[in-house]
Amino acid sequence: MLLELKVRNLGIIESIDWSLRGGLNVITGETGAGKSLVIDAVETLLEGKADEDVIRHGSDEARIEGVFSLLGKKDARQLRGFLAEKGIRDVEDSLVVSCDLKRQGRSVIRVNGNAVPRAVLHQIGRQLIDIHGQSEHLSLYDRKYHLDFLDAYGHAMEMRNSFGAKATELARLEQELKSLAEEEKDRARREEFLRFQLDEINRARLRDGEEVELELERNVLASAEKLKALSYEAYQALYRDDSSSASAPALDRLNEAVAAMKRLVELDPSLSQQLNYLEEMVYGLEEAAREIRSYGERLEHNPQRQEEVESRLELIRTLKRKYGQSIADILCYAQKAEKEIESITHSTERREELEQACNILKAEMGRVAAELSQVRSETASKLVTEAQKELQDLNMSQVEFQVSITQQEAEDGIPLPDGKTYAFSTEGVDIVEFLASTNPGEPLKPLSKIASTGEISRFTLALKGALSEADKTPILIFDEIDIGVGGRSGEIIGKKLWALAQNRQVICVTHLPQIAAFADAHYNVHKDDTGSRTVSHLQTLEGESRLREIAIMLAGPQYTGTSLTDASEVMGKAEAWKKSQQSKS
Repeated sequence: MLLELKVRNLGIIESIDWSLRGGLNVITGETGAGKSLVIDAVETLLEGKADEDVIRHGSDEARIEGVFSLLGKKDARQLRGFLAEKGIRDVEDSLVVSCDLKRQGRSVIRVNGNAVPRAVLHQIGRQLIDIHGQSEHLSLYDRKYHLDFLDAYGHAMEMRNSFGAKATELARLEQELKSLAEEEKDRARREEFLRFQLDEINRARLRDGEEVELELERNVLASAEKLKALSYEAYQALYRDDSSSASAPALDRLNEAVAAMKRLVELDPSLSQQLNYLEEMVYGLEEAAREIRSYGERLEHNPQRQEEVESRLELIRTLKRKYGQSIADILCYAQKAEKEIESITHSTERREELEQACNILKAEMGRVAAELSQVRSETASKLVTEAQKELQDLNMSQVEFQVSITQQEAEDGIPLPDGKTYAFSTEGVDIVEFLASTNPGEPLKPLSKIASTGEISRFTLALKGALSEADKTPILIFDEIDIGVGGRSGEIIGKKLWALAQNRQVICVTHLPQIAAFADAHYNVHKDDTGSRTVSHLQTLEGESRLREIAIMLAGPQYTGTSLTDASEVMGKAEAWKKSQQSKS
């Protein structure tokens, strides 16, 4: 609810601090005193801008501030979520919206101290207040809200949310299909390239560790003559075939040592272990000498094999430049390429799966949409009947109200049981709009086309009454709702307003005492001429001051004792009716 409204330098308002209450708040006062200007201040606060001529003469800027309570309102969850999304925290379950209107320069809008753009303010305002009059802030003017009202009234939100979930899933599947189609040419080129790379790697028949072996072999082949000479030299030192050298080979000297050791062991067996060791050395050296000789004999200069090894190493280096730092990396790349080729190959299968899933989902959505349309059609009939009753109560039986529900065929839509395909959104296939005709013989037209302010207010009051359970807007404002209305109808309007105010805050500007009598809080707006300036003031009326105001509304400024008695009777009658309604609930 709106707890407080502060207005500075707006029109003839110099300074107003208005503390409101819950229930029905009524503003009265003589014509031109500034009653509607108070409502204009609320609308300007929600709009976040105003023409320069609205700023009070002699002032460079005007300021409007509204303090709203969010405490205990389940319906404020959506608003709280929106505020959190925008990084705005509610302070102690309240919301402070301020607007500084400058004669020169841009207006400054703040919500809980945070500067916000006008678009954010509009979103907040639409969730807080409906202003019934010539106002852009009336949700009933906006066709996109009509479907919300209808579904809430018909308790169809669960079915609608189910359809919305399917629509979201369909959008995801279709986006994947679109991506597959867009990537089809790229995938073909990619597959061809991957197959080329994979073929290049496979033809190489690489083996992990092969490069080290080839480099070793290359070194051996490049030094074959030198290795052959060195091995021969080592063999000669161990086991010479001829006796051309003056020095004896190692094996000969070692054999001499073994013979000497054998004679020692015959005399002293304690040296047998050393003899065994020397004999093992002889056997080892003989084996080493044979292997060295065999190694040297195998060595030969092989230019062809050397060229093959160099070519193989160059191939490995080329593949490393393309696919990795080692043979292991190259083989790993090949495995990844095989998997990617497999996924590309399966993309056709995936596309077929997606197309089938989309068709199945569209069929399901068509069934749900048809059921939702049926529910909406039945709900619309009930709403029209209820609205017509409300209109009759307000002596507006000549007004015709209808709910238009249409669908639009589309080739890429969803199929309904009638065999046709229709365009859809997350809300279904239905386009819903509230239409009205205020005079017999006139065609039905959108609510925003109703000309008279009074007619708009009374019509929307009737519709709000019919939609009272479905419409969760916490603050309703009715401006000039009693234009062209007599006392009998005024009493009915007062009852309707008070009934609406039982689960929300209602603010009403009225000239009729029959409406004002139902107020839970009554305020008077009057103007004073101070010197050369006119200033508008707002006063809370209670007790005697309220009784006098009702008497003035009944009989004019020159009211009498009889007028006071009549005012007391009107107020008493209203209070008695309110108590009777409270006892029923």
